[in-house]
Amino acid sequence: MTVRPITIVGHRALSQRTRKVREITDEIRELVADMVETSAAANGAGLAAPQVGSRWRLFVYSCTDGQGQMRRGVVINPVLERFGGLVLDEETLEGCLSVPGEGFPTARYRGARVRGIDLEGQEIVVEDEGGVLARALQHEVDHLEGMLYLDRLSPARRREALDAVTARGWRARSLRSWDPREVEAPDV
Repeated sequence: MTVRPITIVGHRALSQRTRKVREITDEIRELVADMVETSAAANGAGLAAPQVGSRWRLFVYSCTDGQGQMRRGVVINPVLERFGGLVLDEETLEGCLSVPGEGFPTARYRGARVRGIDLEGQEIVVEDEGGVLARALQHEVDHLEGMLYLDRLSPARRREALDAVTARGWRARSLRSWDPREVEAPDV
């Protein structure tokens, strides 16, 4: 397993839609193992393939559900269903490893369910309501569609977020990725 560099907002991989996984190969298994390692090194709740520069339609997660239980896994070729009403809590900041060190209130549905397959090719359903997992499922599927959470912000919050990204100087420094083994997200 290898910790891979995490792409930063502005990287082309983050704005492209992903490709469906047709066969679970050793390459896919290695990608998933690396993503689990990378997400853990960065203290992430989840990580989608585009965040490590891959175009495959899959993500890993490691976060608590609505009952406070830690849940971990991988979903390949996820199909998302949202339920429970859209909620915007100004006190809850959503962050992203591809926008390291920043967080903004983001409207998300209270519940989410994804259907897909696991590394064995078996059909799985991952569901949560009211927990970090529900938010993470929506967030990671957005990545697979070429979207960042910044795209879901209100116009005023989006301007604030873009100003924060500019102030970090990633574009000015031509920084397109960061290594969680070398630096913590707030310090990128």
